[in-house]
Amino acid sequence: MKLDRVIAVRKDKTIYRDDDKCIKVFNEEYSKARVLNEALNHARIEETGLGIPKVLEVTMIDGKWAIIFEFIAGKTLAQLMEENPDKKDEYLERFVDLQLAVHKKSCPLLNRLKDRMSAKISETELDATIRYDLQARLRDMPKHNKVCHGDFDPSNIIIAADGSPYIFDWSHATRGNASADVACTYLLFRKNGDAEGAAKYLELFCKKSDTERQYVEKWIPLVAASLSVNMPKKEREFLLSLVNATEY
Repeated sequence: MKLDRVIAVRKDKTIYRDDDKCIKVFNEEYSKARVLNEALNHARIEETGLGIPKVLEVTMIDGKWAIIFEFIAGKTLAQLMEENPDKKDEYLERFVDLQLAVHKKSCPLLNRLKDRMSAKISETELDATIRYDLQARLRDMPKHNKVCHGDFDPSNIIIAADGSPYIFDWSHATRGNASADVACTYLLFRKNGDAEGAAKYLELFCKKSDTERQYVEKWIPLVAASLSVNMPKKEREFLLSLVNATEY
């Protein structure tokens, strides 16, 4: 196995290509449980029939955990949007259609979204009174069992040479309310400095799914608090600023 062709470097992982394989190598401090959970999530999502790269192996390389996937050649939707700004609306529409396709799937063995969010909210630096209020609001939100990606972002979608889309990075996948997943994607656009894209995305999703914007907005403070855990200071401050906001 060759690790001389780096595809991407993240805070806690490095991704390589070796011929027709994609090798995600995690840093030493990355827990075994998190690696195995990511591989398990991915394998479960494979069974839904969605277009995703297949998991080939979970192994250790030089004392570090690694997941080996099939390599998918192509460009991410984020790259295509950047290279073709005149087609951004067209790409955004395809992006929303893909997310709607995800939400149509069910996967009963995934962890519950509300359980994950509740645990994250408990870890925040927010005042105990605010955490209590957020937990109460989370409990009152409607329960669904739709597949939620948890990090649905244009950078996690590859468009192959034949035009087929592949969705990557299922480490945060859960089953729950799709509007929470939409709120997460909206916040990812905002966090990345694309307020205009965030607004267009939310409007388009609500139109295509016949979902009230106000309903998605109820999830935004809850999701913002959940996402703030382990974020860099600037991003954490931005997310926590939305916890008590009334307009987005």
